[in-house]
Amino acid sequence: MKDVAALAGVSPKTVSNVVTGAFAVSEETRARVDRAMAQLDFVPNLSARGMRTGRSGTIAVALPDLATAYSAELVHSLVAAAHRRGLAVQFEETAQSPEREGELLARARRRQVDGLILNPVRLEDSVLHDADDLPPLVVIGEVEQQRADHAGIDSRLAAAEIARHVLSRGARRIAVIGGATARTEATATSRLRLEGVHDALAEAGIDSDPRREVYRMPWSMASGAEAMRELLDRGVEIDAVIAFTDSLAFGALHALAEAGIRVPEDVLLAGFDDVELSAFTTPSLTTVAFDRDALAESALDLLVSRIDDPTAAPRSMTIPHRLHERDSTAAVPRGRPH
Repeated sequence: MKDVAALAGVSPKTVSNVVTGAFAVSEETRARVDRAMAQLDFVPNLSARGMRTGRSGTIAVALPDLATAYSAELVHSLVAAAHRRGLAVQFEETAQSPEREGELLARARRRQVDGLILNPVRLEDSVLHDADDLPPLVVIGEVEQQRADHAGIDSRLAAAEIARHVLSRGARRIAVIGGATARTEATATSRLRLEGVHDALAEAGIDSDPRREVYRMPWSMASGAEAMRELLDRGVEIDAVIAFTDSLAFGALHALAEAGIRVPEDVLLAGFDDVELSAFTTPSLTTVAFDRDALAESALDLLVSRIDDPTAAPRSMTIPHRLHERDSTAAVPRGRPH
């Protein structure tokens, strides 16, 4: 470490801060230290560090479905944010299973990991609902709770903004894919986003219509296509579709094309998440965008603070979002042909 410090022109303590993430250093300093470590082939001894600090230098991240485009992009951001803090990451797929969440909490309590970033699907099913003695934990996503630190976007507001956008383009018969209000089945995300759409419809003096709402899990492209076909089979008039993830929207776009319905000339289409593929569909997809790097940084900041001070009051950080308008909502819709 002294050799690295000498080569980088910094103190050994600064090198330690870069390695451990205990204190923030400037990006320029971190880059110099990283170059010096690479040049000298210096590898921190994480086991020795763990014996000194009582920490493993590893955190766990649990997401419901690692196969989605959104999860892949978020994982990329979380790994980068963790590495900047000298932390290794273990990933787990919970598959909406509270048992897997419980295993991860137990792992954290046994200090096999220093903390956990968890994306529950429903509070009612999550171990957060009634678990005692929570380890250092940050919740990401839409589950509303007061027991742990939280980082996420305002999904209800974002969904309302999508609905207001398609309303401003002339749509009045708006279908929703992914929304459900029944607490016995709906995810926290689906409830909040559907409430946002209902907010915008109420503002416009339009009653929500359950016949235009389809709930499907998982939120995949296949589910989106199935939901869109069900909407078409119901025979209700539709001039816009709001899908609660981009993957659902991609499936809906496919089903609409199968049925000879044009987007956006006949039906507007919007998604949620702004994954990379949304810019490359035909037409390109209007969607809610937010900075996944900012979400990852906020989650890691909260988790590191929680590890350092387990007794502090829980905090919540809201990540800004914006509506990314693209071609799928560029026209005034005429409604799907009969």
